Amino acid sequence: MIPILEEAALRTLVTPAIAVRAIREAFRADGEGRTTVPAVINLEIPGARGEFHVKTAHIAGVPHVAVKVASGFYDNPAKGLPSGSGLMALFDAATGLPVALLFDNGYLTDVRTGAAGAVAAEGLAPSTIETVGMIGSGVQARLQIACLRQVRTFARLIAWSPTRARLDRYCDEMRETHGLEVVAADGPEAVCRAADLVVTATPAREPLVRSAWLRAGQHVTAVGSDSPGKQELEAACLARADRVVVDRQAQCAVFGELRAALAAGLALRAAPVELGAVVAGRQPGRTHAGEITIADLTGVGFQDTAIASAAVEKRDGSFFG
Repeated sequence: MIPILEEAALRTLVTPAIAVRAIREAFRADGEGRTTVPAVINLEIPGARGEFHVKTAHIAGVPHVAVKVASGFYDNPAKGLPSGSGLMALFDAATGLPVALLFDNGYLTDVRTGAAGAVAAEGLAPSTIETVGMIGSGVQARLQIACLRQVRTFARLIAWSPTRARLDRYCDEMRETHGLEVVAADGPEAVCRAADLVVTATPAREPLVRSAWLRAGQHVTAVGSDSPGKQELEAACLARADRVVVDRQAQCAVFGELRAALAAGLALRAAPVELGAVVAGRQPGRTHAGEITIADLTGVGFQDTAIASAAVEKRDGSFFG
């Protein structure tokens, strides 16, 4: 019988620091052409305001292949249930035999998404950050901050979420957990006006961030548009940006923020480049302090293979990052 790893063990094995190291190397592999990534399966459950994603990928040099099923059911919090869940099956990349079943309840997906935001910020965000802005107050809003702290130092956070009670809980937690000065904003505009780096982490289907609110030197990481119909940024934001970086061109053109810009026929200042190429040094990240940069992250299957493999290697004492 193959081993089963449950959420509590996986949270101990895969910390934000471990996740950032694993995901950085996964993007480097992608930039070096060492990944094979099939199309994502997206399944909507309209009556329940829910969705499923199925992702997988092979990374040359990584000993495993993961197949991940993740769900997002956005009315669950009102029922006292988490909005995200899922599991991963891990296989030996040399034999195809099953290695482990990871009942992570979505944790590995969440932490690898947070880590991807950190890797994007590492290459694109200003080197000095005073204030981080967060739009959203869910699990991802928490992990984006935890992972971002692995690559940038900052002391202040300004956040907004449409539900005031959830926003207040989030702000209190960020003060207690990270020792940050935290301000609850009245709306997304206030977040954008105040922050050097803005993260959007919501299931929004209408833009929350307007291009007029962006300013020189600012970086935006958008992680919510991970399936068709979602959108957090006004399409004009991408046209205004000096540099747009995507995690996967093919995905972002279909259901990322890039999709909206393409659908509107907007001309970007420069062709989007993939984050893997930036991490591998084949494309530049931020080139000067005054640039507006945007990272459009939809989540790629090689991230799931990387994080699941790291969990098992960490358990076995063979993960070195």
